[in-house]
Order: sequence, then structure tokens, then C-alpha cells
Amino acid sequence: MGGVTSTIAAKFAFFPPSPPSYTVVADDSSSAVSGGSTTRLCIPEVPRKDDVDVLRLRTRRGNEIVAVHIKHPRASATLLYSHGNAADLGQMFELFVELSNRLRINLMGYDYSGYGQSSGKPTECNTYADIDAAYKCLKEQYGVKDDQLILYGQSVGSGPTVDLASRVPNLRGVVLHSPILSGMRVLYPVKRTYWFDIYKNIDKIGMVNCRVLIIHGTSDEVVDCSHGKQLWELCKEKYEPLWINGGKSKTATSGPKTTAESENQNKPSESASLDTF
Repeated sequence: MGGVTSTIAAKFAFFPPSPPSYTVVADDSSSAVSGGSTTRLCIPEVPRKDDVDVLRLRTRRGNEIVAVHIKHPRASATLLYSHGNAADLGQMFELFVELSNRLRINLMGYDYSGYGQSSGKPTECNTYADIDAAYKCLKEQYGVKDDQLILYGQSVGSGPTVDLASRVPNLRGVVLHSPILSGMRVLYPVKRTYWFDIYKNIDKIGMVNCRVLIIHGTSDEVVDCSHGKQLWELCKEKYEPLWINGGKSKTATSGPKTTAESENQNKPSESASLDTF
């Protein structure tokens, strides 16, 4: 059973950048000395930013993952971002800062096991443990309440996002960006869910009780827009979806890509707002 699941995952899900786009280094700045984060991300050609905590979180499966928490002085909500399958925190960091600034929110992003400087191997089960560790940190270290928390899942990141959302009833909202119905359905147009499938969002989305915003490109060549549309139909609490005409994605199966491709694919439309959640 595990072998078949691992084969599907290997074909579909995980392409961690190699080498990682960042390192984690000790921070001897004044903010660290005064009680801030004692580590920081070192990303080539990206200036450091204050008000960012760099964390190492232990998961229930024994891995240690790297997460960042970006603070906004006027935030009334926190976004927990699960990135796509071919990026890591270093590649996502500038987008995280931009989202935090534009939406006036606190934001936590994390690397899956086996991505960036996180230990372990990327597997479906590990990603569920990874997002749980990030969620636990937000609750215990930052005092975030469920009704202040928005989950954002991109591509493969929709898997751990929907899984957590199906288990937490009072979230402020969920955003699914180019989401998948399931791993198998990206590869083959199957009509039923098989036991060896992974990221079975199609079977879990109906257990999400909060409002869900779905963003999907109509010309997505990897995860067809029909995935987003069917998930939207299955949502209990529908938020008006954002179908981006001509929007394409190269995340789910194409492996590593150029920086320009990463930047274009990672940026959600500016017309998408989280203010109404």
C-alpha cells in the first residue's frame, strides 16, 4: 500500500528546490538580543527584514521544519500559507512580505519536511504533521484564535490546508489557489477515489465549515480549472470564486523552474482580497 502511494507522490507531488534557496543563520542584531528571533533567513540578493521570526518547529512525526512569522503592526488576522510543490521559503519570502503589507495581516509560512532547511522527507503524511506544527505554534506562541486565522493553500499546499480546515471548525476563512481534487485526478481523469490516492480534497472539502475562496487560472495546463470549479461546488460556505482568464500554472508536476516562472506563478491576483473573511 505504502509503495503505491509513494509512487504517486513521487510522480506528482514533491520537487523541493536543490540546493535550497536559503540558509538559516544566527542573528546577533539588536532585535535578537532584545528578545526577538535568534535566527534569520539568509537569502541571496534579498535584504533582511525586521519583525520576522524564524522558527524551527518539531512535528509529531519527529521532523524539524523551518517556519517564518511576519508581523504587521495593524493586523487583525493571521494567514497560514502552505506553498506549492516546487518552491521553498527563500523563493516565497518576498511574496510573503508583500502579502503581509498589502493585506495588513500577520503571515506564517513554513517549509514541508524535506524542503529548504527542514529535515526529513516530503510525504503526504509529513505535510499534515507539518501544517499541524505550524498551527500549534500560532496558537501557543502567538495566541492566534481560530476565528482570526485564514488558511491559504497553493497547488499541492491545498492538501494540508484542506485537511487542517476539515478538522478546525471555526476558522476565519480558507483560500485555495490552483487547488487539486486529489493527486490521482491530476494525473488521470478518474471518477472515483482509490485507496492509494493522495491529498483527497474532493472527499474532505465538504467538512470545511468556514467560507472558502478559490482562485484558479482558466488555462491552467497542469491542474485543470475543473479541479477548482468542482471543489467550489462542493464547498459548504461558498465565497465568490476568482477565475483568472488565461492564468496558467507550472507548479504541480513540472519540477524546478526559473525564478521568473516562480515569481509569476506564485503571485495571486491583486484583486483577490481577504478583507471580507
